[in-house]
Amino acid sequence: MTTLKHRPAPGTAAPAAAQRTTAKTLFGIGTGNAVEWFDWAIYATFASYIAQALFSKENPSSAFLATLGIFAVGFIARPIGGLLFGIIGDRIGRKTAMTAAVALAAFGSLLIAITPSYASIGTWASVILLVARLLQGLAHGGEMPSAQTYLAEIAPAKQRGLYSTLIYASGNGGIVVGTLLGAIFTMVLSPEQMHSFGWRIPFLIGALLGLYTLIMRARLQESEHFTQNKASDGKGAAKPSLYRDFMANRIPALQVIGLTVGITVVYYIWSVSTPAHAISTLHIPASQALWVGVAANLVFIASLPLWGKLSDRIGRRPVMAISLIGASALQIPASLFVRDAWWQLLVSMIVMLVFIAGFAAIAPAVYAELFPTSVRTVGMAVPYAFSVALFGGTAAYLQAACDVWFGSNGALMFSIYAIILMLISAFTVYRIKESKGIDLHD
Repeated sequence: MTTLKHRPAPGTAAPAAAQRTTAKTLFGIGTGNAVEWFDWAIYATFASYIAQALFSKENPSSAFLATLGIFAVGFIARPIGGLLFGIIGDRIGRKTAMTAAVALAAFGSLLIAITPSYASIGTWASVILLVARLLQGLAHGGEMPSAQTYLAEIAPAKQRGLYSTLIYASGNGGIVVGTLLGAIFTMVLSPEQMHSFGWRIPFLIGALLGLYTLIMRARLQESEHFTQNKASDGKGAAKPSLYRDFMANRIPALQVIGLTVGITVVYYIWSVSTPAHAISTLHIPASQALWVGVAANLVFIASLPLWGKLSDRIGRRPVMAISLIGASALQIPASLFVRDAWWQLLVSMIVMLVFIAGFAAIAPAVYAELFPTSVRTVGMAVPYAFSVALFGGTAAYLQAACDVWFGSNGALMFSIYAIILMLISAFTVYRIKESKGIDLHD
């Protein structure tokens, strides 16, 4: 197999075939991850349109909260998806898990695209939406851990931090494309057209892209770490036991939860749901808010490699600490700064996302470095998906609900909640061991 771990001997040029294989591998990982995140993000981007199309129009505020509630419900399936695809990834192969996850996500996107309106079939429209989101939750619960594990295992040990940035770079690329489509559609389509069919087009695009990615991933080669570990299983190794593996790695699993709880909240708020929140609550024009989302996420993507390189030089723990402490200190000022102008939204999003990028850039590497090869996928998948479901999945709902519950103090109350969780993550960073450059075989 040709992977990133196979480098040419000094003084020789890398064979063209090897370079093409590496490029195709990275493209397959990145594209599939982007499609998954695209499917996930366009729901938040078009939440206000989904609310009016698939829920009763009698109470618009209630319909919007119900739409965000289903966004949160979709996260509930993620731990189950993490367990299911994690087992597949550790027993059958990382490639198989990644391929199956993107296929399921594409089907969920297609289902949303073709769901009849509430006016046509009543509450069944909401039920179908719920089913589709649960399927996508299963898929996304398996996609990230499988892709993170695969990428970490094929990357050079001394550059694993840099290569791990592909996960959030490609993922946020999907978010940017979804937000960009929202901005373009709101400019070229009338409000009536958007509510009628415009919001469905991105979901149909997601389904088609998922089919393309499915074919790409089916052609990838398996991780060398996995194949070597699988070969050793047939040479007298103990029979795999999910319970025994979890008990043996319960401390790393708890560390994954601690690391994730804080960053998942601020990431989903500032990268995904803030433009929709600005449209529905702060009444910033939709086109302005969506273009701000595109610009801020492009800055986020550009900063990821810088953080990744820094972690390969000074270590994972210092970079994560800088990210969490900086985001904690700026959360309240950034939230209160956003009022009714697009430029306020842009400044706050960029500042917060640059700090959040420090943790996001290297999280895939850190999670992979906590676990042995035999349980690396499922070991990170279940606790990670649990944390994202419980905290990330409810973030957008709580943000909107705080505005309803506390009025003008809503932003402050939600920020206090986010800061507490980030401090928990910072304490976890203090407790873990430095893992920069370790050999994953060990």
